[in-house]
Amino acid sequence: MTPPAYWKRATRELSARDPVIGRIAATCKGLTLRSRGDAFSTLARSIVGQQISVKAADSVWTKLAGALPVLDPQGIARHDSDALRACGLSRSKVVYLKDLARHFTDGHLDPARWPQKSDDELIVELTAVHGIGRWTAEMFLIFYMMRPDVFPLGDLGLQRAMSLHYNGGRALGPRKIATLDKLWRPWRSVATWYMWRGLDPIPVEY
Repeated sequence: MTPPAYWKRATRELSARDPVIGRIAATCKGLTLRSRGDAFSTLARSIVGQQISVKAADSVWTKLAGALPVLDPQGIARHDSDALRACGLSRSKVVYLKDLARHFTDGHLDPARWPQKSDDELIVELTAVHGIGRWTAEMFLIFYMMRPDVFPLGDLGLQRAMSLHYNGGRALGPRKIATLDKLWRPWRSVATWYMWRGLDPIPVEY
């Protein structure tokens, strides 16, 4: 998919305000945030991948895709729970996936309405699903919805990058975090993405 329309402007403005972002952005020519997949499979994959390695998550997802004619809310809702467990899912993840499917099929999660909703409203909707916490919701807003101003302070990678680039590797205090929060608005998703790039030049995709 194409990068978000705001990307070049956000990068330009952040680089002008923040030399750290400017240096990182200069090493990331041609790399941008990109969305992929559909809403249901993106959220389902985030549940499947919780607390296991990327390799293990990919293996479970491949088995799920092979077991279901169509990997969509209706398919998950109809599929037997024991058969889902046979794909490598824990009992709790089966419950989470079933609950996610129910939220889609009953209309509680309706992607058609999301463009009109604020970030906070979307986070409330998403975290009503068992197995989706605030961090997962924020990653979804950044990587699927491509919202420009999400600041996932609970993300360990972001914390590590900020401490490395702004405080000599020591954790930042509330005052410094508040300063960056103000400096990066209204492009905090973009600043966060560049912080991650400052740790790992290969773009992460959730």
